[in-house]
Amino acid sequence: MDLCGKLLVAMPGMGDPRFEHAVILVCAHTPEGAMGLIINKTLPDMSFSGLLEHLKIPLGEESRKIAVHFGGPVERGRGFVLHSPDYIGGPATLKIEGGFGMTATLDVLEAMAQGQGPDKALLALGYSGWGPGQLEAEITRNDWLTVEPSEALIFAENDASKWAGALRGMGIEPLSLSATSGRA
Repeated sequence: MDLCGKLLVAMPGMGDPRFEHAVILVCAHTPEGAMGLIINKTLPDMSFSGLLEHLKIPLGEESRKIAVHFGGPVERGRGFVLHSPDYIGGPATLKIEGGFGMTATLDVLEAMAQGQGPDKALLALGYSGWGPGQLEAEITRNDWLTVEPSEALIFAENDASKWAGALRGMGIEPLSLSATSGRA
């Protein structure tokens, strides 16, 4: 099962509150584990301009307006930019199945601070990670649904609608989901 480039949609009743109603783009998935970014949880106490100031990156007049997201609980001080494929930061850009890229170097932030860089971007601090077989076990346990991503959903400005939007994209009405599961 290769989940790279797929969205994980948290099921109701997720035991970990950090992942309640989370939508995660899986950026890497190998036998050694998986890594992804939560795309629908912003950090209300963090701004792009504040982050740039902290990193001593000058803010240009054409700077982008972008929310800072909680990418996950692992390495929360590390930043990742999930972006459209039009931006290539050389070997520092990870190409993700489905036509996305992820860059974790300062050059992409410097470009965005000047109003350049990728056409579409989502900035996240931290990431979500799983050890070998852990994500597969969580899917088997019905913690996550998997769905094909869309650029419109990933880069939508309204983060609050992404969880329900991902479910509706699968033909599932969010209110019809139960927090309990069973086995036949």
